[in-house]
Amino acid sequence: MRYQYHSHNQPGCGGCLLVAALILLAFGGAPLLINVIGILLSTGIFLFLAMFVAFWAFSFYIRRKVSEYEQSQTESRKNFVSLLVHILVKVAQFDGNITRAELQTIKNFFRAHLHYDQNQMFWVNELIKDATNNPDSLETLLAQFRSSFAYEPRLILVELVYQVFFSNARVTNQELELARNIGEYLELSSYDLQTIQSRYIHMRHAAVNQEQQYYEVLGLQADATFEEIKKAYRKLSMKYHPDKVGHLGEEFRGVAEEKMKEINAAYQYLKTKFNNQH
Repeated sequence: MRYQYHSHNQPGCGGCLLVAALILLAFGGAPLLINVIGILLSTGIFLFLAMFVAFWAFSFYIRRKVSEYEQSQTESRKNFVSLLVHILVKVAQFDGNITRAELQTIKNFFRAHLHYDQNQMFWVNELIKDATNNPDSLETLLAQFRSSFAYEPRLILVELVYQVFFSNARVTNQELELARNIGEYLELSSYDLQTIQSRYIHMRHAAVNQEQQYYEVLGLQADATFEEIKKAYRKLSMKYHPDKVGHLGEEFRGVAEEKMKEINAAYQYLKTKFNNQH
């Protein structure tokens, strides 16, 4: 007959406590047992109160840091970032709910792309909490944004929406459609929307050569004339000039500056190409 090994479970905590109680009764009687139980209860209550105080102190510290940071910012910037966070959260909730991964993507976006420090992330985390409980629709938030900011900040918002989507490994057609609908609702021109979307899509495809990417940055086809290139360059340079979004904060000025670097690089490359042809 084949031998079968049967594992034996170790005694649980209840068994340990019973053994300990019997030992205390044997050596010190009921008074010792009662004293030990009292010590354990008082220790447990103390630890619970200590944890509660520590949690309250940390929450107070966070609220104070957020309050101090908000007071140091302009109303325009506070309004911009607040609406941005609320819109990004609503975008993440587009499928009916928001996952931990989607929330982490938004946080990582502010931390990695906008280079937010710890105090700024405290602020963003509080805004995310508010946004997840906000009953307002995405359309309502976009209407507030449209009525509060000029064309250039709207461009920056749509750029950031695309950046959040393309920070994921896969971007769905529904997400691309939503991003485009946001741009249309914010009254961005078809040219600007196509330029932004084409650039992000083609950045994902290694098969697209550098020259084609430069044309995409300027929103042009590969058969564009040099006059069309100059016109597109001047138009984009005016829209993405950092001074036009500087009041929103240094991080958003940085977004515009990075965009201007791309525009300048594309123009210089294509300008050199046409000069060499003549």
